[in-house]
Amino acid sequence: MSFTNDVAVLPEVSINELQLTAVSPKFRVINISINLIWTIIVLLGIFLVDTGLFFETNEWMANNRVWLYAIVAFLGLWAVTYHVFADPIIQYAVREQDLHFQAGLFFRKLVSQPILRVQHIELKRGPIERKAGLATLQVFSAGGGSHTFEIPGLDYETAISLRKFIINHKDLSIDE
Repeated sequence: MSFTNDVAVLPEVSINELQLTAVSPKFRVINISINLIWTIIVLLGIFLVDTGLFFETNEWMANNRVWLYAIVAFLGLWAVTYHVFADPIIQYAVREQDLHFQAGLFFRKLVSQPILRVQHIELKRGPIERKAGLATLQVFSAGGGSHTFEIPGLDYETAISLRKFIINHKDLSIDE
C-alpha cells in the first residue's frame, strides 16, 4: 500500500463512537468534600479575626466583613458547583491501539495517545486517594518532559490493570 495525502480517502472513524468510561463516583465526592472543608475553614478564620478573640480587629475588617464572608462563600459554592457538573464529564477509553481522555466543563477536550508512543506510566496516590481506594494514572509520551495527560479518580484495581495492559501491549508490539 502506498502513502497518500488525500483527505478524501481517509478512513471514516468517528471519535464520537468511543465507548468512554466514567471515573469513580468517589472522586466527585472527595472533590466536593475538600472544597466544602476549605470554605468552612476560611470562613471560620475570618470569623475568628472578626470577633477579635485573639487581637483587636482593624477598621478595614469592621467595614468589609460582610463582603469577605460573601466572597469566600460565593467562591466555595462556585467550586462545589463546578465539581458537581464537571467531574461526571471526566471519562476515559482504552482501545487496543490507543488511550483517550476527556475532561472539561466549559471547554471540553479529548486527548488521544497511541499506546506505542507511551514512554512510561506512573501511578500516583495521595493520602486521600489511598483512603478512598483511588489512584491517578499519569501517561507520559515520548519526547515530552511532563505527562501527556492523567486520568484521576480511577479505582486502584482498575488503575493497576490499565497500567499492566499498556505495559504488556507495548512489550508485545516491540517484539513484532
